[in-house]
Amino acid sequence: MEEKLWYVVNTYSGHENRVKENLERRVESMGIQDSLFRVLVAEETVIEFNKSGKKVEKMRNLFPGYLFVEMIMTDEAWYVVRNTPGVTGFIGSSGGGAKPFPVSPEEIESILRRIGMSDKKLVVDFGVGDRVKILSGPFSGLDGVIDSMNDDAQTAMVLTILFGRETPTEISYTDLEKL
Repeated sequence: MEEKLWYVVNTYSGHENRVKENLERRVESMGIQDSLFRVLVAEETVIEFNKSGKKVEKMRNLFPGYLFVEMIMTDEAWYVVRNTPGVTGFIGSSGGGAKPFPVSPEEIESILRRIGMSDKKLVVDFGVGDRVKILSGPFSGLDGVIDSMNDDAQTAMVLTILFGRETPTEISYTDLEKL
C-alpha cells in the first residue's frame, strides 16, 4: 500500500478553480476516490479598498497556475490527473514518463496553515522574551526578541532592528528558530 502524499499540478494560470472542478468530477466518474483525495487551490482572503474607498474581500491565489493534489500515486490516478483538461503536468517530474516527487510534509503543512486548513498545532521551544532567528521571508537572517505569541494563528510578534529602529513583525512559528 502506497502512502497518501501531496503533489503539485501545473495548470493554466487563472483556470485553477475550473481545473479543480474538472478533476473532482473525473475522480467521481472514474471511481478513484480511494487513490485521489483532496484537490486544493491555495487561496487566502485579502481585503482591498476599491476606488470609492469601500472595503472589499477578495480571494487571492498564493500559487497562480498550480493546484495541490493529495493522492496515492497509482498509475491510474497519475493518468487521470495528467489527462484532465487544463492540467499541463506535474511539478517535480524528471519527464520521460517518470512519476513526480511529492511535496515535503513541512512545505504542505505551512501552506495548509496559511490558508487555515491545518489542524496540526506546532509545538515550539521558544516563548515571549526569547531571542529568535528568522529563517525565511523578507526578514530572513534577522534576529529579534519575541514580544507576543498567537498560538491559534501560529505566529509570533518579533521585535527586530530595522534601519536603527525596533520594528514589530508578525512571523509564522515555522519561520523562527530559538537562539
